Amino acid sequence: MTKIQNIQIEITQPDDWHLHLRDDAALNRTVPDTARNFSRAIIMPNLRPPVTTTALASDYYQRILQARPEGNNFEPLMTLYLTDNTSSEEIKTAHESGLVYGVKLYPAGATTNSDAGVTDLKHCAEALAEMERLQLPLLVHGEVTHADIDVFDREKVFIDQVLSPLLNDYPKLKVVFEHITTADAVDFVINSNANIAATITPHHLLLNRNDLLVGGIHPHNYCLPVLKRNTHQQALIKAATSGNPKFFLGTDSAPHNIDAKETGCGCAGIYSGHAAIELYAEAFDAADALDKLEDFASHFGPDFYGLARNSSKITLIKEAWVVPDSYDFAGQALIPMRAGQKINWKVT
Repeated sequence: MTKIQNIQIEITQPDDWHLHLRDDAALNRTVPDTARNFSRAIIMPNLRPPVTTTALASDYYQRILQARPEGNNFEPLMTLYLTDNTSSEEIKTAHESGLVYGVKLYPAGATTNSDAGVTDLKHCAEALAEMERLQLPLLVHGEVTHADIDVFDREKVFIDQVLSPLLNDYPKLKVVFEHITTADAVDFVINSNANIAATITPHHLLLNRNDLLVGGIHPHNYCLPVLKRNTHQQALIKAATSGNPKFFLGTDSAPHNIDAKETGCGCAGIYSGHAAIELYAEAFDAADALDKLEDFASHFGPDFYGLARNSSKITLIKEAWVVPDSYDFAGQALIPMRAGQKINWKVT
């Protein structure tokens, strides 16, 4: 139970159910940042080359552990990258490994390092059937990639053209609709069966498309799915703070160095790993829903994945601090969310 005392709250240690750590030297930035406050995290597989097999996931797991701070028990929960050629045998191997907790669907070309993604789900029939049988969740980047579909409509079209037919074909498949951004997605999840859940990011709770476009283009607020209008942002806030167990924390923290963001064709991704739970606390506080933060951040995710809730606690205090202008990221500059600005909550 959340304990709220004046300007501080105590909650069960949270988990991050959608995280990009990158690889190699970048892990020395991302792993300690996440491990500071999160006990576990679902690790995205969109490396170059992508993590398409259990063997590759195991190797990546070991590299992450090598970057874990000494004495810290952070646990990476690995995923596979679904392709047109993923076999049912590989799905079974992944499930039996004890390391792999989900399989990620990137429609080809949808976002960073998604070139090897799925071109047509019909190619994945055997893999999806095995996932349904084993109850291994499908983690969905829910956007179509057709050039004629407006970028602000791609999530809704994905629901209509891809996700609804998928769930008709595989009614018992467990699906996490990741980083949802629209009222349409909220309604879809609420009205779907208990096998369907969704993650919501801190940036989609705290930002809308004005923060991307007003007063000039703000490249460090560019992400995919792209920030939507304020009415969709309000729908996400309502869902996250509703106490509905279908919605839980997934940061989609996604670092890029400054040169990859501030360029003629900037990469999509917002880095929130430095202060994710603090940013969520700010969003929930603004919605007068701090009593709902613990369920969203610490309970509903493990419940959906069939894992035990954490037993440890963290304490947040309402105390403003200024985010550094940048962090070191494998020898380059990384501009974090709220760089040079205040966050109103901090972890003691």
